[in-house]
Amino acid sequence: MNVAELVGRTLAGLGAGTAFGVVGSGNFEVTNALRAGGVRFVAARHEGGAASMADAYARMSGQVSVLSLHQGCGLTNAVTGITEAAKSRTPMLVLTADSAAASVLSNFRIDQDGLAAAVGAVPERVHSAASAVADTVRAFRTARQQRRTVVLNLPLDVQAQPAPSPPESLPEVAGPAPVRPDASAVTALAALLDAAERPVFIAGRGARGSAAPLRELASRCGALPATSAVAHGLFAGDPFALGISGGFASPVAAELIVGADLVVGWGCALNTWTTRHGKLLSPHAKLAQVDLEQGALGAHRPIDLGVTGDVGCTAADVAAVVRQRRGYRTGEVAARIAAGRWNDVAHDDLSRDGRIDPRTLSKLLDELLPAQRIVSVDSGNFMGYPSAYLSVPDEAGFCFTQAFQSIGLGLGTAIGAALARPDRLPVLGTGDGGFHMALSELDTAVRLGLPLVVIVYNDAAYGAEVHHFGDADMTTVRFPDSDVAAIARGFGADGITVRSAEDLFAVREWLAGPRDAPLVIDAKIADDGGSWWLAEAFRH
Repeated sequence: MNVAELVGRTLAGLGAGTAFGVVGSGNFEVTNALRAGGVRFVAARHEGGAASMADAYARMSGQVSVLSLHQGCGLTNAVTGITEAAKSRTPMLVLTADSAAASVLSNFRIDQDGLAAAVGAVPERVHSAASAVADTVRAFRTARQQRRTVVLNLPLDVQAQPAPSPPESLPEVAGPAPVRPDASAVTALAALLDAAERPVFIAGRGARGSAAPLRELASRCGALPATSAVAHGLFAGDPFALGISGGFASPVAAELIVGADLVVGWGCALNTWTTRHGKLLSPHAKLAQVDLEQGALGAHRPIDLGVTGDVGCTAADVAAVVRQRRGYRTGEVAARIAAGRWNDVAHDDLSRDGRIDPRTLSKLLDELLPAQRIVSVDSGNFMGYPSAYLSVPDEAGFCFTQAFQSIGLGLGTAIGAALARPDRLPVLGTGDGGFHMALSELDTAVRLGLPLVVIVYNDAAYGAEVHHFGDADMTTVRFPDSDVAAIARGFGADGITVRSAEDLFAVREWLAGPRDAPLVIDAKIADDGGSWWLAEAFRH
């Protein structure tokens, strides 16, 4: 056994989840060692797609995923996806070959440690045969316990060294330990809630998995719960839930959040996107924030109270001492929320001339597609439509990779999410630009036989730029209309073109069939004049 085999077997023994990647000479042996240890490996067509698959899989499965890469160009091909994962604090281990120390003139040689650090990942390295197991365990522990994306460099000369006998057992690497808040902070937050007449909770990434204690506390103190986009679905089914706060908020949700006299961010940064550049926060409202990271408290705006602690523990501790009150939870408010979700908001249907209104399309697809779904969203002008109109059963039904705001990550994201939750119908909302960027991974989805519904909001342009720059020359951001459905069929997927509501009958037929290949919906969408959420963003 050499070091490459030892590292692969060690990661398998530590409980690594599914591995994704593109295999080259540098990562051939270590990838096969992962497979021999029982780790599933999914071969992507491009390292960038593999990175997004690994990111989404880790987010939706709760396991540490592995991204296996060749040295140099294999790593650089994956950098955008790695950056997204690092910014999102995804527990992911990037297992990448590296040039041998003496190969200073190698074509593949770059500063891989520096590259990892530059994008916010944690650089680690297998230093020698003697330290290989300890180095691997350290990297895996950092990924899992600190919720970090770790780049573990495996130099070719170290890979080839004869390995010592593997240890008889490996340490058990537990997940992150819950952090109890200070008792005085609990008392202070309870006092703010006791004094509030109209409290609102906004739960973010750090609140995923803590729905039960947050629901209990919100019910007890009369708060209306909302989420950031990344935590969408956390309060699904709650009649007082406002949905997503920020640019995607419905008019009723936005009005009720502005009306709050106390807003508490739970594992939520309260950043410009979640607060519409602060416009959703009344100048008279008090702000509190609960987060595991002390440095996150007040990072985006001044707050009246910051609590360092685990969201679930903090919510439970506060619920034990807060007074029971009706607060914001009146019958009138419940009725307004029930009638004010985006799918119930009337719109002037722009469908005409062979193009369908994206709101009409999204609303009809929400009615057609099974409720047990997992929705992934690419980036672009279109993205508010699947986010706002496609309902999800819970926070495990929504995968939102937007920390780096790169288009083209959607297809890889949807594949990783689908593999993490095979019990749900995977759905992707993407633009034509992002779809074309990621097109090679349609082969991966077909090869895996995924029942993936890909909704391509096709306006034959980079729509955000078209709408942002108004009357400027748009030659650089408009393209000839492509037959996305035909392209999909060429890959072995099912492809349909949708120009009107009647064309969606083909979706019913696909749903009734075996669903043994992806369905790509080439939706020729009408010009929306610049989506509502993007117009807000571009004003700042």
